[in-house]
Amino acid sequence: MSREQQAVARARKAFETGRSKSVEHRIRQLKNLQRLFTEKQSVIAAAVKKDLNKSEVGTQLYETLGLEGELNLAINHLKEWAAPRPVKKNLLTISDTVYIKPEPLGVVLIIGAWNYPWAVTIQPLIGAIAAGNAAVIKPSEVCVHTAKVMEDLLPLYIDKELYPVVTGGVPETQELLRQRFDHIFYTGNSVVGKLIMEAAAKNLTPVTLELGGKSPCYIDKNCDLTIACRRVAWGKYTNCGQTCIAPDYILCEPSIQDRVIEEVKKAIKEFYTDNPKTCPDYGRIINQRHFKRIMNMLEGSTVAAGGDNEESDCYIAPTVLRDVKPEAKVMQEEIFGPLLPILSVSGLDEAIKFINKGEKPLALYCFSSDNKVINRMTDETSSGGFLANDCLVHFSVAALPFGGVGNSGMGCYHGKYSFDQLSHLRSCLIKKLKMEGVNSMRYPPHTPKKLGWARFFILNSVDLGWVGRMALLAVMAVVAAVVLQHYLL
Repeated sequence: MSREQQAVARARKAFETGRSKSVEHRIRQLKNLQRLFTEKQSVIAAAVKKDLNKSEVGTQLYETLGLEGELNLAINHLKEWAAPRPVKKNLLTISDTVYIKPEPLGVVLIIGAWNYPWAVTIQPLIGAIAAGNAAVIKPSEVCVHTAKVMEDLLPLYIDKELYPVVTGGVPETQELLRQRFDHIFYTGNSVVGKLIMEAAAKNLTPVTLELGGKSPCYIDKNCDLTIACRRVAWGKYTNCGQTCIAPDYILCEPSIQDRVIEEVKKAIKEFYTDNPKTCPDYGRIINQRHFKRIMNMLEGSTVAAGGDNEESDCYIAPTVLRDVKPEAKVMQEEIFGPLLPILSVSGLDEAIKFINKGEKPLALYCFSSDNKVINRMTDETSSGGFLANDCLVHFSVAALPFGGVGNSGMGCYHGKYSFDQLSHLRSCLIKKLKMEGVNSMRYPPHTPKKLGWARFFILNSVDLGWVGRMALLAVMAVVAAVVLQHYLL
C-alpha cells in the first residue's frame, strides 16, 4: 500500500468513527488552526520568503490575514450553518416537518497552489473542517519550503488522522487521484483542471475547480486615470503578477494609452522605488521554468516600461507593453507574471466584443466614472467576479462567493459558501401517520376531481406564523374529513 493510499485509508477510517461530525470537534479544530497562525507566524513567513521573496508583512497581509478572518467567521457562525434549515411548504405538507440538513460529504482531497500557498490551501480546509469532513491536504510541491512547513506544522495543531498532509510532486498527486474521494477541491490552471476532472469522473466524484485565465481590465477615458492606474498597478504587480485574479491586460482607447503608461510607471515607482529589485515588497518569479515562460512572452511586443530581468534571481521588473496586438504571444495564455500588455480599442463596444470572444475569465475589471459604462459591462459580459474601479479586493469579502465560470472554473467558496460547497444539503420531510384523508387525492383510481384537489394543495405555498399554522391545521383537518367523506360516499 502506497503512502498516499495509507493517508486516504486513515482519513476514511477516522471519518467513519464519526468524531468529525460533532460541531464541538469542528470548532476545536478551527481554534487550533487559529493558534497555529498566532504561534507560528514567523516560521510561515520565513518559508514563504524563501519560496516567493514575500516580506513578513506581505505574507500576513496576503496569506494569513484572510485566513484569520475566515476562521473567526466559521467559529462564530458554525452552529447556525450546521443547523437544520426550515423551508417554505405547500398546503399538502403544512403539517409536516420539512427542512434541509447539511451533512458532511466524507473525505475531501484539497490540492493547493503555489502562488498563495497558505491562502488557497487552508481556506478550502477551513470549509472542509467546518462541514464535518475529513480532508487529505496536498500542498503544491513548487513551494518547496512552504510545503515542508505545512507537513511539519499541521499535524501538531489539528487531528493528523482526519487531516493528513501528503507532500510530493506529480507522481504523488497522480497516486492520490487514483483513490476514491467524496469531493476534490483543486486550485491551479485549466490544463491540470481537466486532468483532475477526468480522474474524478471515474468515481463520479464532484469537483470544485478554482482556475484562472486572462482577466481583462477596461479603462474608460472618463475616469480618474491616476487612481485607476495606481489600483491596476497594485493588482497586477502584487506577488510579482502571480495572482489568478490579477488584471491580465488593459483595454483602452488609443488617446489615453500614453497617459495610462505614465500613470502606471508613477505607481510602480511609488510602490517599489526606482529599483524594484532591491525593494522588500517586490517578489520573485517562483522558479526558472516560469521565468523563461514569462520572458518568452515578450517576443514581438514593445516594452514601454520595465523589462529588466535576471534569471539567476528569478527577477522580472514590473513591465508595461504598449500597442499590443491580439495575436501577440503575450495574449495567447494567462501571463501569471509582471507583464502588463495594453491593447487599443475604439471604445466600450469593441472592448465588450473583445472580452466576449475569449474564454470567460475568473475576474473582470472596469474603471469608469459613468455608471452606464459599468452597467453595460456587467450586463453584456460573463466572468467569475466583476469589480468596478478596483482590483482583487472581492477576494477579501467572505459574503461573496469566489469562483470561476466556464474555463475559469466551477464551484465557489469563502465563508458560508465554503461550508455549503463541501456539504451535502440533504432534503428531509418528516410526516406523521395521520390525516390520511388528505392523501386520498393521490391514490388510484385517478379522477379529474382528485386532480383538482391536488392542484389546490400542491400549487399553493404557505408561509405562516405559529398561530396561522395552528389555524390552518384545524381547517385542514376539516377539509380532510370532507374530502374523505366525499370519496367514501
